Amino acid sequence: MKLCIALDNPSRDENLKLAISLKEYANDLWLKVGFRSFIRDGNEFIKELKNLGYNIFLDLKLYDIPNTMADAAEEIAKLNIDMFNVHASAGSKALKEVMDRLSKFKKRPLVLAVTALTSFSNEEFEKIYGSDIKTKAKEFAKEAFTAGLDGVVCSVWESIDIKNATSQEFLTLTPGIRPFGEDAGDQKRVADIKAAKENKANFIVVGRPIYKASNPIKVVEKILKEIK
Repeated sequence: MKLCIALDNPSRDENLKLAISLKEYANDLWLKVGFRSFIRDGNEFIKELKNLGYNIFLDLKLYDIPNTMADAAEEIAKLNIDMFNVHASAGSKALKEVMDRLSKFKKRPLVLAVTALTSFSNEEFEKIYGSDIKTKAKEFAKEAFTAGLDGVVCSVWESIDIKNATSQEFLTLTPGIRPFGEDAGDQKRVADIKAAKENKANFIVVGRPIYKASNPIKVVEKILKEIK
């Protein structure tokens, strides 16, 4: 299991300061760069993080027509990032086109499909997708697996079912992690490290419990010790 830290601070300087402070653990960590940070700080910020030795997960959740998604995926692959994501609900044709486009790269990033955002309750999700989360997440995961993606983004509570329905090697990245029972905030389907282990999550994403901590380094050290 790998720890992925969400760089969701309100400024580039705060995010960079956090990354620099954790540099000695760079080989054991992934950093997640999302909409806010990427729109504000761009490719140069990603280069700075890569120069510090980190693996980078670009969390943009691509969702568009197949050709547009494939175009974007190709440009992302040129950024030398290590992993990015797309929305599974864009459909199997789009997922396949993304992977076909990336096949020309000698070294391509890992590609994950978002199944159900962890901010969704089951009721909210069902109103939009017409199915409960557990059923639809598994369906999305099967489509992503068939299309040749490397894994999915899901909550801890769907992880093991998805692996059983696809492959034990199919990656699951699980946001909404509150490592030691911290407040859930705007997330609905949260879990702690113990649950993530039991459900065979490959990546856990932790944001606020780290970057809002008075001593982020100690929190990261504690998490790394727990996930070994």
